[in-house]
Amino acid sequence: MRGIGTTLDETKTCAELAFAAARLTGGAAAIVRRIGDTVSGYDAVHGDPGMLPDARWAIAVARDLGAPAADGRQEPWIEYPLGIRAQPAIGVPLSSREIHYGVLVCARDGPPFVRFEAELLAVLAERAASHVRHAREYERVNRTAGDLQRALIAEPGRPHPNLEVGVRYLPVGGRALVGGDWCETVRLHFGRTLLVVGDVMGHGLEAAVDMNAYRSSLRYIASADLPPHRVLRQMDHIASGEADRRPATCLIARVDPARSQLTLASAGHLPPALVTRDGDTSLVSAPVGPPLGTGFGGYQCATHTLGADETLVLFTDGLVEHRGEDIDRSLGRLAGLGFAPGATVSEILETIVTRLDARNAEDDVAVLAARSRLRHGPVPPEGTPEGPGW
Repeated sequence: MRGIGTTLDETKTCAELAFAAARLTGGAAAIVRRIGDTVSGYDAVHGDPGMLPDARWAIAVARDLGAPAADGRQEPWIEYPLGIRAQPAIGVPLSSREIHYGVLVCARDGPPFVRFEAELLAVLAERAASHVRHAREYERVNRTAGDLQRALIAEPGRPHPNLEVGVRYLPVGGRALVGGDWCETVRLHFGRTLLVVGDVMGHGLEAAVDMNAYRSSLRYIASADLPPHRVLRQMDHIASGEADRRPATCLIARVDPARSQLTLASAGHLPPALVTRDGDTSLVSAPVGPPLGTGFGGYQCATHTLGADETLVLFTDGLVEHRGEDIDRSLGRLAGLGFAPGATVSEILETIVTRLDARNAEDDVAVLAARSRLRHGPVPPEGTPEGPGW
């Protein structure tokens, strides 16, 4: 039984059960799966499929699971009617906690199944059903988290028209739960825009829920038009007051196209990259404070010049990190990328994703790229109020 349920993959669990049952009975085995009222045909067949009874019988058995037996029998298994075929066959329900997931069907060229064999098959089927239940719950939670995260990633706020923004979100392969990577844009007064990327620790529904909480607090706090480091300070204060909130890294960039100005603040996040008009890439320094949710605060900001023909790239660590590799070397790969002069925001994003093999990354990847659009209009006066802060 140790070979059944080695993963949270329902298909593999069914294959492992059929293999074990075929070895035990010396014949053929297959699974008929049931999802709600939907019943499949034979699946995960092991051994000679010609030994198996008519699939219509197995499907009928799967559909009738949970209904009282017409003949009053107490055994959980159902034997194929004698006299209809030469080979004996038996169907054993896959049931766990009164939920029915299908039927294990076994058949062989040989003597009929004895009670001891049927009981042992019932034990195997019950164990497999428990693993199928966990696998389906795992898939449901993963799907819910994925739907939530994709909805959040797909709908960042709209930046000002003076800023061209592009986003790429690449979840890690289907074997892992979705993570807490996110990105956001927030309009501010006087044509300024906040660009934000964040990464909540861990994976799964909890990480996606916390991601939503961080994003909501960002939108609320940013409405006060605070500078980036004060936004981080208040986000940290809110998160640290919730015992179950997972820590998160976050990078905030305030872009002011009218002044060609970029202001950065980081909560444990990797620095952004800057692509020049000629296609050269470099990293932009940002003071790094502790991750959000720790309650330590101490965030600072740095201001840089951002030309209208330069592209700012914010990203989560999945884009560059490789297990066992020094982070400076990982960032060096990004900084070493070259782009065609005059490349569009979309082309820059696609080049980054392709050249860094982000589609095969070890973690989720979120990348946000932004470039100022040249627009004519009044420049806001120096000393524009930042709004109330702490």
